[in-house]
Amino acid sequence: MSRKTVIVLVVVAAVLLLILLGLFLALAIAGSGSDASGLRSWNKGLGYIEIEGAIVDATETVRQLKALENNSQVKGILIRVNSPGGVTSPSHEIYDEIRRIRDKGLPIIVSMGALAASGGYYVSAPATTIVANPQTLTGSIGVIMEFPVLKGLMEKVGVKVEVVKSRVHKDIGSPFRDMTDQDRELLQNVVADAYDQFVSIVSTERKIPEDSVRAFADGRIMTGRQALAFGLVDTLGTFEDAKRIAASLCGIEGEPRLIRPSRKLNFWLRRLLEGTTEGLFGGFGFPRLRYI
Repeated sequence: MSRKTVIVLVVVAAVLLLILLGLFLALAIAGSGSDASGLRSWNKGLGYIEIEGAIVDATETVRQLKALENNSQVKGILIRVNSPGGVTSPSHEIYDEIRRIRDKGLPIIVSMGALAASGGYYVSAPATTIVANPQTLTGSIGVIMEFPVLKGLMEKVGVKVEVVKSRVHKDIGSPFRDMTDQDRELLQNVVADAYDQFVSIVSTERKIPEDSVRAFADGRIMTGRQALAFGLVDTLGTFEDAKRIAASLCGIEGEPRLIRPSRKLNFWLRRLLEGTTEGLFGGFGFPRLRYI
């Protein structure tokens, strides 16, 4: 190989390396939520995360909340909620993390998007301030458990499932047999207990008597304006209004800088898969409690 060829290859390799480094830095800046210009990266600002789509897993949201809590530049956290709710346990894990951070003194402001219902409201309840659009669909305070019964279909196609179980209720909610009266009573008690917990949280966080909460906590959805009348939200406004309110609460003058926590590379793919699975098959697995 000639000397000239070697020099050309070295130059090409160097250029490719520089391009790769540039892409890496760009991704790092975008993931960290730094200012595009980088000129105000030292300014304090608002931590910002989004809770969108069905709530199936709390791991990533909790991780982002902890990252913002431990960021010395974050003076408060703004959360954009646009969710129909989801599974009860991850909804409660997110709620509990928001409540914990709020109780440590870091203001948390929720901006409700088009939809913040059931589990979407559950995670919003502990916020320092809840801002809803007048047309936001929210409320839907309640719990649901649903699953299909395929017994009739299987009989038509000649498929049979044999079950060996330890005790009578081990296959409760099975799609391969009809629900018994005893099954229904047991599952209704589970749903009722989860519902009581939901009502208690709304009552405690929003300082509304439980009897008053139960009067409208029948699963109904409501607009942001109706929710304001019931005391479920603090004020009406857009996302920009929520930013201004958050900045004021946190003592930030002018347009607040939004500090986004970095996201793992598999975040978007996992959220897409979880949302699709929940939407298509959410009611077709083992009976699950859902705020949705």
